[in-house]
Amino acid sequence: MTVSPETTAFAGLAAQAGALANGAVTSVQLTTAALERANASQPVLNAFRRIRDEAALADAAEADRRLAGGETSPLLGVPFAIKDDVDLAGLPTAFGCPGDFPVATTDATAVARLRRAGAVIVGKTNTPELGQWPFTEGPAFGATRNPWQPGHTPGGSSGGSAAAVAAGIVAGALGSDGAGSVRIPAAWTGLVGIKPQRGRIPTDGELFHGLTVLGPLARTVGDAALILDVTAGSGTAFRAAARREPGRLRIGLSTRIPFTATKTRLDPVVEAAVRETAGKLAALGHEIVEVEPDYGLVGLTFLPRSLTGVRDWARRVPAAAALDPRTRSNAQQGRLLGGSALKLARAVEPALHRRIGSAFGRVDVLLTPTTATPPPAVGTFDGLTGWRTDQAMIAACPYAWPWNVLGWPGVNVPAGPTADGLPLGAQLLGPSHAEERLISVAAQLEEVERWQDRQPATVW
Repeated sequence: MTVSPETTAFAGLAAQAGALANGAVTSVQLTTAALERANASQPVLNAFRRIRDEAALADAAEADRRLAGGETSPLLGVPFAIKDDVDLAGLPTAFGCPGDFPVATTDATAVARLRRAGAVIVGKTNTPELGQWPFTEGPAFGATRNPWQPGHTPGGSSGGSAAAVAAGIVAGALGSDGAGSVRIPAAWTGLVGIKPQRGRIPTDGELFHGLTVLGPLARTVGDAALILDVTAGSGTAFRAAARREPGRLRIGLSTRIPFTATKTRLDPVVEAAVRETAGKLAALGHEIVEVEPDYGLVGLTFLPRSLTGVRDWARRVPAAAALDPRTRSNAQQGRLLGGSALKLARAVEPALHRRIGSAFGRVDVLLTPTTATPPPAVGTFDGLTGWRTDQAMIAACPYAWPWNVLGWPGVNVPAGPTADGLPLGAQLLGPSHAEERLISVAAQLEEVERWQDRQPATVW
């Protein structure tokens, strides 16, 4: 069975949905091709924790029956992947951890919406233990690798989802973002990744006290907007934003690293790429101004929420003794921070909104690096103590997490490769409920950059 190049994952979600709707291809054909790519790539990329070979083909056959009956739906018959921290009925939700987890009995709300829209879930993707790190490696599954250069990480914690999309296994995937976990892997694999406004997509009992949201990963802004529309239940609002000109905006360029009490430095290669992105936005008619957001000590409000979430998730793990020692240490710290420190962290959020949000009295959008460095090599963080791991990962990724504290939206856009071909990214950040503005700017940039035309040398 051969699927034409026009209907491969590199054609995108919307293109696949169109080909299915007009009968140019069947869902069984597309899903078979996606499963073949998933299984063939697994020994190298290791993007998936679970692949649904039989179940996905059964779902695809049902999608073909629905299509034959004249039914229409935004993703009807399109192969898709989800991160293994959201429930999919019939499979366990291990969130990167070892052990024999119970099978989920119901779909998470976002997954249910994807399936109602017709998406065929081909599998659940790898994530580090409890989503703690910007690299997707762990004793439960090994290392997930970057399709552009398998010696490097795709990032994390939505690294499996990013690898699956960047490799052309699927055209879109769902990730989650608690400290940059959609935006970081999007940056390091050349994708569009959207961290939506807190509450935009239901998170069904999220344990990280408002830090974590679900978000899409795709090759194009339009496809990411489509996933966001489906999972948020927003009709076509975000797809419409992707087709709408944003108008002339004041865009604030900032390379300032929020205070982290660790040694951090912006790699000159990343800074040059972000400044080049700013230049391209200026060429599109936007006014670029240098801005330095007043982050203050925002990091002090992040740790109680994140570590308490690790504590609560660790209580669900059936084989706690098999967890990474760094996870066990973080869970212990979460026990200490789960009282007054956690209450204070949530209580000061309105003040942080005013303080950091004051930047939006001067600009409409912020442009910052997504990460401070290019993607590290696989194994960079092996054998490090918890403290040294924290120092190393903050040095690589100090830019994304403040927007999780604020709960506001951000979009990673590809910012071009390094000299040796590794992807880099830049963040478009906005105030509360600014997704449509950010999506419009990202789509305008995509029209001239055409990052969706780039793909790794190896097609699985």
